[in-house]
Amino acid sequence: MPSHPHLSHPRLDDLHRSQQRQPKPRRGFGDPIAPFKENPRFIPPPLTNLQNLKLPLRVIMPEEPINDAGRIVFHAVGDTGGVHGTDVQEAIAMQMEAQCDAADKGHKPSFLFHLGDVIYFNGQSALYPTEFYEPYQYYQPYIFAIPGNHDGDTRVQSGDEPDTEPSLTGFIKNFCDTEPRPVTSWRDTMTQPYVYWTLDAPFVTIIGLYSNVDGTLDGRGMNEQKQWLQDQLKAASPEKCLVVAVHHPPYSLDRPHGGSPDIGIALDRAITTTGRFPDAVFSGHVHSYQRFTRTVGARHIPYVVAGAGGYANTEKLMHKLQTQPDNEKIRTPFQTLAEGVTLESYNDTQPGFLRLTIDKETLACEYFVVPFDGNPPAEPFDAFSLHWKRHTLA
Repeated sequence: MPSHPHLSHPRLDDLHRSQQRQPKPRRGFGDPIAPFKENPRFIPPPLTNLQNLKLPLRVIMPEEPINDAGRIVFHAVGDTGGVHGTDVQEAIAMQMEAQCDAADKGHKPSFLFHLGDVIYFNGQSALYPTEFYEPYQYYQPYIFAIPGNHDGDTRVQSGDEPDTEPSLTGFIKNFCDTEPRPVTSWRDTMTQPYVYWTLDAPFVTIIGLYSNVDGTLDGRGMNEQKQWLQDQLKAASPEKCLVVAVHHPPYSLDRPHGGSPDIGIALDRAITTTGRFPDAVFSGHVHSYQRFTRTVGARHIPYVVAGAGGYANTEKLMHKLQTQPDNEKIRTPFQTLAEGVTLESYNDTQPGFLRLTIDKETLACEYFVVPFDGNPPAEPFDAFSLHWKRHTLA
């Protein structure tokens, strides 16, 4: 039987090649921003009334003690969901509790602001008792949150149970309830307005964004959350420190992820349009601690990643940073390839959490590490003080 020559169809061959997955391009050393994703995974959040997404703290708790003290203190951390076991998550919660118990009246944390990925892998409602309510059952302050990619994704992960709910169902049930609803004997559901929203508190305004599954505020061709962000920047009081919280960090030097270019661009466009800069940006997503200083003219803006809140319950699960060309660890301060962006400090070997203190002129931030074995006390690892009125680091 005669053999047939290979039949080549250039257009079909090109189409076949274009449909094959391409390897992810590796970032160059020192580049804190990942390449763009041509087709980022985006799941539209449920619709809501975008006219009423600001929550005054006084609706939740009395503001008089905060005003009398002349400062507000709160915790922040991301990526806590203990699907691999809640031991590290609980150890961090215990150390935050200890700080609340030891603080005098004027320095007690008022709340925990969660930076996303509350539940792994996909935010299922059934996992909230074990991965959220039980680990924080002894933590007295209120808990606010923004969702992370795992809170909104519906894709089955390796070893994960199939999803039975639409995206963000568990998060909205437990953080965006219309009225407080008892879930356990020690905590009710939370009643923040939406998955992206603004907390208006004494001394600080916190704009919380939802960066969806792949690190975008809106689907391609859409502008809803970006416009809302601009509106919030315009409306934010200049007499308060302005903080932006978003799960996907604009900058990260970890090996697997890198910073989200869509988030960085969205923030910069909002800044350019409104003329208002955030005083600091806080994120999770990457399971490590990283602190960057972005210098714009004479202005210093801290960009902080704090995503080692308990999901990574072994050092193996921590996201390691890039290494120097000679395979040595990055030495700080380290000038990244992004203009004006310097890595000041990092920890990619231990879990930890943030404590922030904000008054009428300064934002003081401390990062505490918690040993994997949970033995107390939490140790202060890094700290900085920003004079937010002058926009300069001390």
